[in-house]
Amino acid sequence: MVWADVQSAAEQGLTLNAGGTNASISTERASFQQDAERIRKTYESQLFTFPAFKIGHYGLRMYRQTQDSKYQSAIWSDMARVASRLNYFAAEVHTPGQIEAYSAKRLARYDHKDDVRSDLRYEATKDKPEYFYLGVDLLGSMARANEYGLKHREDAKLREVIRRYDFKDYATDPEMIRAWAAQLANQVYWLRQLGEQDVVEEFTAAFKETYPDSQDDQLTDQQFMNKVYGLTHIIFAATEYYQHPVKESEYQWIYDYYRDNIDTIIARSKEDVIAEVGINFLLAGLESDPVVEKTRKAIQRSLNRHLGIVPAVNGSTDLLDGEHRNVLAIMLLDWQGANAVPTIQKQPEIFTGKPYGLITK
Repeated sequence: MVWADVQSAAEQGLTLNAGGTNASISTERASFQQDAERIRKTYESQLFTFPAFKIGHYGLRMYRQTQDSKYQSAIWSDMARVASRLNYFAAEVHTPGQIEAYSAKRLARYDHKDDVRSDLRYEATKDKPEYFYLGVDLLGSMARANEYGLKHREDAKLREVIRRYDFKDYATDPEMIRAWAAQLANQVYWLRQLGEQDVVEEFTAAFKETYPDSQDDQLTDQQFMNKVYGLTHIIFAATEYYQHPVKESEYQWIYDYYRDNIDTIIARSKEDVIAEVGINFLLAGLESDPVVEKTRKAIQRSLNRHLGIVPAVNGSTDLLDGEHRNVLAIMLLDWQGANAVPTIQKQPEIFTGKPYGLITK
């Protein structure tokens, strides 16, 4: 269905015929698609002015949603970023001394920052700064290469580095969970994805102990969002980031929590978190669940239609800072399903001339 048809349906509430197939699209559904398209147009007019990480973040998600070839260059940009990071680690940051020096610099970025989250992260990580190297930087790059069907040419060396550490020490520490809930959720699933240490169950148990539902009313808004953000990333990481659907029954405790608390989540959370909750339901095939409609309407209420962007809580409409929030909004409002792409096996044309350092796994 072309954009003009969707727009017309949104304005008139018409029943449309698309390619001979009756497609009754409600005004509400069409309006969600229309707002998603507004945001897409805003971002895609400026996308290649962004840093490689942001280009890749947006382009990979849009490709997994649409398989549109226009995002292929963004995928290549992301692949190049991953290769560069892994090349650097394999060549220059792999001995204990090198990791210590690298991690100390990463930790220093969080010292004396005037915000609660940075203070929490500094205090939680100051006695285990290698976490910045291992969890935040190395694992994410290795997992992304793995998703593409690739690995680094010195994969064995990098895996040996991972095996020096017991990730359970980070994943079950309540102070770390209060500082890094979503990141830890990603990392324990990345380790499992890579066939390395599996501490998913230990992390999940520690998360529940750190954030018992009965104590939600004692949490600050920042900590409440950290909890919900952690929950959403358990689902995201389990799907390898929008590649595979999940069964609600396997994460029933999360979906039950969302349903019981959705109004509170919307009232106490930023748009990023609200959108992620809705997408969690979409990943489980639950598009008709009332939670999805509530999250979509919350995002619509926040949208600045004139600028085609969901602003930050403080009103900022900076495109770069808002990329994460807005790509999630697009996905929530115009969901296209989970797709295990791109990989070098399925879309070899994207990986032609792959960056130095990456090889087929």
